Amino acid sequence: MNYIPLIETTRGQTPECWHLGSLAVVNARGQLVAQAGDPHLLTFTRSTLKALQALPLMTSGAAQALGFDARDLAMVCASHNGEDMHVQQVQSMLDKAGLSYQRLACGCHLPLRYVYTSALPPANLHYDERHNNCSGKHAGFLAACVHQGWRTEDYIAPDHPLQQGIRQAVAQACHMDEHAMPMGLDGCSAPNYAMPLSKLALGYARLASGERDAQFGEAFGLLASAMTQHPELVSGTDRNDADFMRIGQGDWVTKVGADGVQVVASKSRGEALAIKIIDGNKPALFAATVAALDQLGWSSPAQRQALAPWAATDLINARGWVVGHRRPVFTLTR
Repeated sequence: MNYIPLIETTRGQTPECWHLGSLAVVNARGQLVAQAGDPHLLTFTRSTLKALQALPLMTSGAAQALGFDARDLAMVCASHNGEDMHVQQVQSMLDKAGLSYQRLACGCHLPLRYVYTSALPPANLHYDERHNNCSGKHAGFLAACVHQGWRTEDYIAPDHPLQQGIRQAVAQACHMDEHAMPMGLDGCSAPNYAMPLSKLALGYARLASGERDAQFGEAFGLLASAMTQHPELVSGTDRNDADFMRIGQGDWVTKVGADGVQVVASKSRGEALAIKIIDGNKPALFAATVAALDQLGWSSPAQRQALAPWAATDLINARGWVVGHRRPVFTLTR
């Protein structure tokens, strides 16, 4: 297993933890530009896959036929907080498809706005499938089925025409043989696929290339633009994707996946980095991503300053004392 230490934490002056992982930077032609560890590490894509899972919605004409706007397309790619703006947008998508939220097969969980913050949920809080962080993706799934005349009862079944079409589109976008992508079920019960980090980075380099992509240009252009125009919908208040895309000023298309996966693509460069932290530690993931952006020269001094809250930093205890440090310990090779 060719993982390397990406982030080290210390307590006092003594190393305490090492967060291992790998990273690949690839251009839209599939060429490896830079790496750390194993750039071809096989990993589940988790929610980084959402923009690519939306391709059948786009290429079938379903999004256009149902009047999906940029806000709807941002929600299709989202792992959202379950804030009011997210729930309302998902409901708008379902209304356009003529379906009830009860058709959503993503399940129900406490909105992430309470999971990722110190805010306590109110005692009378009511939440349903629309609050699930993947409900926008599922609303897009249902919309594609309505447009195509496919059954909606089992739209997440791996053998459903929609999921078969998604698998084919993902494979094409990432230059993969669809049978070489191991399948598993994601947290929202939809099929998810594993692939080499370099292939995931390629998919996002093409996504960020937008209209320049000969195969998926219009679809990629609309999805990438929706994400950068409405980053607050892609994740939410105080979340990484929203903050990174704001700091990227329209150039960075970013998406985090569960258990330590992140992708950042640059529209202007036609390149993307994909990173996996093996133990799934989110602070280590974000710190490593910030360090990689710096080493690649993608971030300006002002952007580095804005990214500081996500970067390697001091470790602060409950009394506000600095008790250790988190720092990157890798160097990208080209």
